This record gives sequence, structure tokens and C-alpha cells, in this order.
Amino acid sequence: MLIPHPLLGPRDAQEFTYLGDAALLDRPDPAAGEAAFCDYVFLRGNPAGVHRELWFHEQGDRSFLVVTRNTVTHEILGAELATDVARRGA
Repeated sequence: MLIPHPLLGPRDAQEFTYLGDAALLDRPDPAAGEAAFCDYVFLRGNPAGVHRELWFHEQGDRSFLVVTRNTVTHEILGAELATDVARRGA
């Protein structure tokens, strides 16, 4: 599987470490309370279809990417730097 790195071009997925749901970028505010933080840490979805995932380019430039991928077909629909996603708040 090739991941289209926004800076380096297509890279083999073996260079990356999968970190899970990209919703991890949306950490709850500390004022939201303990229950909100427990949900953030422990509850994960297991979607079939298009999903946004967080990947770390461990064997490359050590960047974090948000990869949009179809979990059924493994087709990668796009990738962007996680810092850009976090700044947009998306």
C-alpha cells in the first residue's frame, strides 16, 4: 500500500506506524470533565468504509499524517499533514 505523503510523494506503508483514529487530534478540553477524557482515551469506533486515520512516518521524516482511507478496499483517498489538520480544527 502506498501512502501519498504531501511532502515526499508516494511512500510504502511499511515506513509508517498506524496510530488509530484521527479523532485523537480532537483532545477534549480539561474543563469537559473526566467522563469526556475517558471516552477520548478508551472508546474507539471500528468503521467499515471511508475513515480518517493518524499515521506516523517513523522511517522517514518523522511527520504525522492524517490519511483518508477506505477500510474495506484499503484504497487511500488522500493524505495531509496532521499539523495542517490540527490548525484548521477539522
